[in-house]
Amino acid sequence: MNQDNLDKIIIIDYGSQVTQLIARKIREIGIYSEIINFDKSKKIKENKFIKGIILSGGPLTITKSNSLNLPDNILKLKKPILGICYGHQILAKKFGGSVKISKTREFGFAQIKSDKRCPLTKNFFNNEKNSVWMSHQDIVTRIPSGFKKIASTQNSKFAIIANEKKKFYGVQFHPEVTHTKNGKIILKNFVLNICQTKRMWSLRKQKDLIINDIKKRVKNEKVICALSGGVDSSVVAFLLNKAIGKKLKCVFINTGLLRKNEEKEVIKNFKKKLKSNLIYLDASKLFFNKLKNVTDPELKRKVIGKLFIKLFENKAKKIKFLAQGTLYPDLIESRSVTGSPTSKIKSHHNVGGLPKNLKFTLVEPLQTLFKDEVRKLGKELLVPKAILQRHPFPGPGLAIRIPGKISKYKIKVLQEADYIFIDELKKSNLYHKIWQAYAALLPLKTVGVMGDSRTYEYTCMLRAVTSQDGMTADFYNFDKTFIQKVSNRIINSVNGINRVLYDVTSKPPSTIELE
Repeated sequence: MNQDNLDKIIIIDYGSQVTQLIARKIREIGIYSEIINFDKSKKIKENKFIKGIILSGGPLTITKSNSLNLPDNILKLKKPILGICYGHQILAKKFGGSVKISKTREFGFAQIKSDKRCPLTKNFFNNEKNSVWMSHQDIVTRIPSGFKKIASTQNSKFAIIANEKKKFYGVQFHPEVTHTKNGKIILKNFVLNICQTKRMWSLRKQKDLIINDIKKRVKNEKVICALSGGVDSSVVAFLLNKAIGKKLKCVFINTGLLRKNEEKEVIKNFKKKLKSNLIYLDASKLFFNKLKNVTDPELKRKVIGKLFIKLFENKAKKIKFLAQGTLYPDLIESRSVTGSPTSKIKSHHNVGGLPKNLKFTLVEPLQTLFKDEVRKLGKELLVPKAILQRHPFPGPGLAIRIPGKISKYKIKVLQEADYIFIDELKKSNLYHKIWQAYAALLPLKTVGVMGDSRTYEYTCMLRAVTSQDGMTADFYNFDKTFIQKVSNRIINSVNGINRVLYDVTSKPPSTIELE
């Protein structure tokens, strides 16, 4: 997509899991941002539309020989620079400061104290203090000449540093994550006040750019769209329908791993709302046979991904393009979208699970967007509200909510439990307050007593999280009576479950899904 004539902020990605959050926050301000990996950053040349540079965090340590630095060509641009975490340490070392491995690792919330005022921290502090999110072990122990200390924490003496003359700033914490209070103010001060960037970006404009990009790429070819009925694939289908009309063929595959009655809802919604060729394929037997005795979560995803593609190939002979609802979190957890040293978390079935000899050319128009941005884009496309407000549901479906072996019996038990949980959320007007909620069936049987008789049945785990982007999340704090009601209804209604647990783990350290 051509964004050449927009004021922009360049983000050099040093491999942080949350680099894209920086771009997302800046887009929310109305400014276009572009993520470039370290190697490509060496080729950046003077451009009047580049208004500032942000150096991301990363998994490496600046104290080791394999660390990444700040390319000299970036300094020649003479643009304002903001270093975040690893980027903060890069700035300090580049100009003659010292960085060392700290005896005390700083991870999680920290209280930051203001020592001096500067343009970067305007309106950031409340009563000279604030709560920020840290994730580092290296610390700046001496700042370079020309820099001054702006703020500190108990473990980081130089938590914010600034060279106001050159407009270089470094922050040891992560202002891009929701855990940092007023973090967006730091980014806003940098891009608007320090960089003087014009607000020229919006999802409304992005919609037109994506549609035009699809037209130019696809031309007169047909496209097959992998439709699940969820938010992401639905928005992709609406985009393609706008771009190529009748040349779009949507395929909905019932894997047997869907939620209760889901296949009926999808067929009803899309035959009515999207006037496109919808092909329904019940492949549940195939998926169950392929997943028989498969217990490793990575292998589950790969098996599902390969079978999906095989079925699409059978249904779409002579069709060149395959469209998917792949989002940025899918990519960043499966591999580094920018080529930086981001650590891989898990293979998403539509990313890491795809075969190497893929016969299709992929069309993934949402791959740099987050879920909340996709919902906003869907609103611009007039996607029905009922679809846009659905909780995320993973491509591998219930397969990754049943750790260990999968069976038709387990799927049936889990479908019933999950249906009850979601139904109670809707009845209590909680569904739309929660980012994602689901039931899982743990590979654990326990002894129970029901009707004076001994039972030996499975354990059901409930999970519900709040989030803005899916990259970080916190568990929803239900009232005790609600959890009791759900637990009682599941145990009394679902044969095969005699114990219900609630997961109170945030992301990180866990992921939202179990596998």
